[in-house]
Amino acid sequence: MSDAGKPLIVVAGATSKQGRSVVTSLLESRRFRVRALTRTADSAQARSLARMGAQIVTVPLEVDRQGEFVQAFESADGAFLMTPPVAPPSAVEFPLGRQLADAAVEAGVGHVVFSTLENVEERSSGTKYAPHFTDKALVAEHIRTLPIVHTFVSLSFFYTNALEYYAPRIDGDRVLIPFYLPEDFRAPFVDPLTATGPAALEVFSHPGAYAGATLPVVGDVISPGEMVEAFSRVTGLKAEYRNAYGREDLLTHVPELAENPLLVDEILGMAEYAVEFGYFRKDRDMEWSRRIDPHALSWEQFLRRTDWRGERVSFGS
Repeated sequence: MSDAGKPLIVVAGATSKQGRSVVTSLLESRRFRVRALTRTADSAQARSLARMGAQIVTVPLEVDRQGEFVQAFESADGAFLMTPPVAPPSAVEFPLGRQLADAAVEAGVGHVVFSTLENVEERSSGTKYAPHFTDKALVAEHIRTLPIVHTFVSLSFFYTNALEYYAPRIDGDRVLIPFYLPEDFRAPFVDPLTATGPAALEVFSHPGAYAGATLPVVGDVISPGEMVEAFSRVTGLKAEYRNAYGREDLLTHVPELAENPLLVDEILGMAEYAVEFGYFRKDRDMEWSRRIDPHALSWEQFLRRTDWRGERVSFGS
């Protein structure tokens, strides 16, 4: 099939971890064309996507750009939609996601895949504060009302958070690794850089099979204690779990968070929600992504692939 005959998928937030994964998987399959939306066309990440064959279009993921979104979505067969992380008190995630979805409908896109999370406000009856979960869920609820075929993917906790946002402290010959979850609490984790793309590729390749579905994307179900033990085994370094499940402990290990008390509230609310209610609803298919992507990285495989040894890592966007 010539490139002109391949379905065109628009990827919003294409230089994010999830976006890069989706663009890569779609292009490597050789079954799709990709239009990659990004804030800065000349960034290293955007140039890398262009070399792979993506069409780069400069459209920042910001509210009140619906006209630009419509133009970016025109002639597309499908679109992968996501909302970038925003720290409270910003509340733009829901209106941005709504505008992206409305623009896809206006442009005549056939199928949208949106990266969502569970509705913490609803599941906790308002007792837990995690707007970056709930706002994504509200976008999904809005999409369900629209005249467009839709599918939702829902990613687990990111492995990359431990490298990027909650980096360890080196104390002599020990690597002290803080986690926002209790040491023995097992939770779903995933590498967004390698797992999002295969999930989106599967859905866009078989859209009828997944219409209306919400699909968890999971790499491993593992506790922080097990993660620290695996880190020591893989690297040969002495490593210890440090408890950051609680305000005082979190700020002890990640003191820069004190600059935004609402962000601290959100991290604690997210962690407490996962422990008390479960990260995913009990009726979610936790094995789907690993069935369609048997090469999804476990935590140990992620460590071996990245050769991480406790330093802070930036994944760029």
